[in-house]
Amino acid sequence: AFNEEAATRLLQQKEVVFTADLHAGEAEATAWGCDLTFDYVKINGSYRT
Repeated sequence: AFNEEAATRLLQQKEVVFTADLHAGEAEATAWGCDLTFDYVKINGSYRT
């Protein structure tokens, strides 16, 4: 079940780490991303899912 309070605490951190174990070997990868442009925040800040 989704816990909004817990999600809010996590997303307020400077970095958020997601781990996906695909059980497909020992390979690892790191990806960094950010999209805080005005339009992105405007569009995605106007609704809740």
